[in-house]
Amino acid sequence: MFKSLRNALKVVDIRRKLLFTFLMIVIVRLGSQVPTPGVNTAFVREWWSNQTATAFNFFNTITGSSFTNMSIFALSITPYITASIIMQLLTIAIPKLEELHKEGEEGRKVINRITRYMNVGLSVIQSVAMAIGFGSRFLIHYTWYNVIFVAMIMTAGSAVLMWLGEQITEKGIGNGISIILLVNIISDMPSDFRTLYTTFIKGKNIALGIVIAVVILAFLLAMVVFVVYLQDGERHIPVQYAKKMQGRKMVGGQSSYIPLKVNTAGVIPVIFASSLLSFPALIAGFFNFNYTAPTNIGGHIIKLLTQSQWCNPEQPIYTIGLLIYLALLVFFAYFYTSITFNPIEVADNMKKQGGFIPGIRPGRPTSEYLENILNYLIFIGATGLSVVAVVPIILFGLFGVGSSLSFFGNSLIIIVGVIMETLKQVESMMLVRYYKGFLSD
Repeated sequence: MFKSLRNALKVVDIRRKLLFTFLMIVIVRLGSQVPTPGVNTAFVREWWSNQTATAFNFFNTITGSSFTNMSIFALSITPYITASIIMQLLTIAIPKLEELHKEGEEGRKVINRITRYMNVGLSVIQSVAMAIGFGSRFLIHYTWYNVIFVAMIMTAGSAVLMWLGEQITEKGIGNGISIILLVNIISDMPSDFRTLYTTFIKGKNIALGIVIAVVILAFLLAMVVFVVYLQDGERHIPVQYAKKMQGRKMVGGQSSYIPLKVNTAGVIPVIFASSLLSFPALIAGFFNFNYTAPTNIGGHIIKLLTQSQWCNPEQPIYTIGLLIYLALLVFFAYFYTSITFNPIEVADNMKKQGGFIPGIRPGRPTSEYLENILNYLIFIGATGLSVVAVVPIILFGLFGVGSSLSFFGNSLIIIVGVIMETLKQVESMMLVRYYKGFLSD
């Protein structure tokens, strides 16, 4: 892959796409440093410091710390990601949207247009909710027109980021939204490595410091390799197509396969589970409720559901929340996969095209076979996803670091996935170029 990337830099067209993508990234990072007028950034930083080791850290990571800085890109592309997930779910639930999805390019354009409008709507809701929910603590001058003004700026910032992502997809190297997400995550890496140095190495003698640094790097490398296998792992289901006569020609008889990914749901189950458990703590934060020192059953329940309280040797009882988190993670892995991959539909399409799985009868036996294989893969993927998600939680409980690091847990899955997809995109551009060159000779 890296050899293909090196060769791609020699091609003028691909080099131009890479340069355009780089310029868009520079604009994204510059916009992330411009503060939103009228917002009390000191309060936001103080409030955020009390939300350690929750899903909010992941939210701040994917915004590239734009939220804690309260920049004009504070909402980042999170409304667009949420809108895309909602549209994906609605496509399964609403027959009209399902028909649009099956219509091909024109149908997808309509769905993308609806997603853009939903992105704007969600941005308005989030920005207004923050301005009103935090009140005078959030805005320097708490008036109704300042609420509207700040909401307009944040909504415009989210819309601009969405547009930049689409420009990277059309005129750059593709995967625009994912690349913006990747850049936001890795922008915090320097401060994360500084945190690791301060926590584990600073103050140690040279020999011990080198040993600790080697152990940390080896651990990070092992996690990256594990995520690469988790993201790239596939089960290929062989498919054979029967021969049939079309006119005077015999067609068919080829063999193919259905690729089923091990981590079929990606990082979605972790996001859903973390967000669900963090919701009570978020509401408590709005009302200045101190759940870290609970005095009633409600406070104990919120503390139980808060990630920063898990794996704490001094209060092990609250680690029960981790078991709830793992159960939700597995549940959402099965749930999300069940609505994005339909074995019955796949089996019916194979039957219509004259395809069959060797040794399995077409129709219902095929759908049952695919469902059994899929359930097995989901369990393996959910287990691997649980390992990646739990490691930073354990490190935070034991050492006070890990959950807020940008290259651990959910973020690491995104980093590896986007880099692999981008390299494959560049490889495909090279293949198209070589084929064009061959055909023109």
